Amino acid sequence: MLQPKKTKFRRQQKGSAKGNAQRGHQLAFGSFGIKSLQTRWITGRQIEAARIAVTRYMQRQGQIWIRIFPDKPITRKPADVRMGKGKGNPEGFVAPVTPGRILIEVEGVPFDVAKEALRLAAQKLPVTTKFIVRRDYDASQNA
Repeated sequence: MLQPKKTKFRRQQKGSAKGNAQRGHQLAFGSFGIKSLQTRWITGRQIEAARIAVTRYMQRQGQIWIRIFPDKPITRKPADVRMGKGKGNPEGFVAPVTPGRILIEVEGVPFDVAKEALRLAAQKLPVTTKFIVRRDYDASQNA
């Protein structure tokens, strides 16, 4: 599971994820990718499940880039605990995602394989996504 090796502070405020992605909104490595259309927190477990789905379908061919990292600690108080008495203990890490953010990129496989692999990955994520292709991608070269 993805999580930071070390953090400066154990707990963090919720914050607000307003607007569209200001960075990470264009394909940088691969020819295909999935782009988020919603604002949501994505946990390390969900990212790992999506990664496994892609690698299994692509049968370890091509390359995958995961463009998000869960570095925001999420706290939770135990069940049946009254209000007050401070913030809960860290439970896991999430990656805040805003619309337009590229989540996963793929390279080195045919168009139809990439599309199906990323469709399977998108099913594991809590956001609606859109399959995108690099502008200068030429299908005749990779056929």
